[in-house]
Amino acid sequence: MGKEIVRTDRAPKAQGPYSQAVKAGGFVFVAGQVPLTPGGTFVQGDIEAQTRQVLENVKAILEAAGSSLTEVVKVTVYLADMKDFAAMNEAYAEYFPKEPPARATVQSDLRFRGGPLPIEIEAVALCE
Repeated sequence: MGKEIVRTDRAPKAQGPYSQAVKAGGFVFVAGQVPLTPGGTFVQGDIEAQTRQVLENVKAILEAAGSSLTEVVKVTVYLADMKDFAAMNEAYAEYFPKEPPARATVQSDLRFRGGPLPIEIEAVALCE
């Protein structure tokens, strides 16, 4: 059993030498997603809007892999400022209303295109 690279136009293209996701061993590993639209435009606004865009990207990638948000088993959220935790958590909960996955949230000095980045989310999901 090997690995399969996952790509979709419904999420931003990889911005470096990595894949949007990789399927292997019954799982799909989604690379860290940031608040970019599929066209590559950075989402302005509050952390809730940015969290929703990030999770829409994760959702699109999972669907391209043949999985879904309901199959997510582990999420890591990287926040530039832990003061955004409560607001991020509120938007995040909209995407995982029942049986949410395990999650870690860490503060990190996130950078993108030379500037600060408020949030990044990576996920691991079951996938046949």
